[in-house]
Amino acid sequence: MSQQTPSQTTAMGAVDAALTFIVPQDEKPVFQSSAYTGTVPKIFFKTEERKVRIEDVRAMPIPASIEKEGFELLTIETAVDDLNDDDAVETKYYREIEDILKQRFGASRVAVFDATRRSDGGSGADNPDGKREPATRVHVDYTPRSGPQRLKDTIGEEEGERVLASGARVVQVNVWRPITGPVQRTPLALADATSVAKEELVATDQVFPDRVGEIFQLAYGAGQRWYYASEMRRDEIFLIKGWDSADTTGSQFAPHGAFELPNTAPDAPPRESIEVRTFVIIE
Repeated sequence: MSQQTPSQTTAMGAVDAALTFIVPQDEKPVFQSSAYTGTVPKIFFKTEERKVRIEDVRAMPIPASIEKEGFELLTIETAVDDLNDDDAVETKYYREIEDILKQRFGASRVAVFDATRRSDGGSGADNPDGKREPATRVHVDYTPRSGPQRLKDTIGEEEGERVLASGARVVQVNVWRPITGPVQRTPLALADATSVAKEELVATDQVFPDRVGEIFQLAYGAGQRWYYASEMRRDEIFLIKGWDSADTTGSQFAPHGAFELPNTAPDAPPRESIEVRTFVIIE
């Protein structure tokens, strides 16, 4: 693997595009996950599309950081030739991710617990639990309630309680990488965490076959600032924060979702990506 560095690719410029937001409602929203339905998620709440300005992260005078904006873009290659190979992902690629995050955070331990491939070509990308298309509703993967519980589910109830009680910092980080690049359609949009009002984060029940989790859907806010990485390459990754035990306000993370890139060429190749979910433990 190459050394972790901010990407130096030339910026392509901002775009105006539609993102999909939740419409706030009185009762707690709920949806059935892809793992539950076997196909696409089934939602039981209203959504709306809003056109927003999405700036190119490459044009930021100071690179975005996971500590401030809730996300960052790094250039770091993978030695895994085929990221569609489950065995290669679960062995070699997971070890790469652990090494990347240990180096980035000075972590004592990284627990990888999930990986999802997505594609906007055909019926979606193959995963052990079904096919997945890009996630278009803007969301955050965890909340201050579900983050600690998912940690315990991942490393064990007793160990999770010990880590949290010890004062260690635990950060839930997603590592998003194109499987093929450059990405020419359906890229990922990410909100600057500092531009999102807490009331715009809507806690939502997510139903799985064996449990009910909780995520944040995002309601539209005029003050939100949005970014994407133009023509993101296979040797680039987004680090995206989904929960942080050191975040007492429960709002310092980056809502994200896929969007249709304006003026996409008709023959543009499908967007194919892999997102690995982790807990970074800093003791």
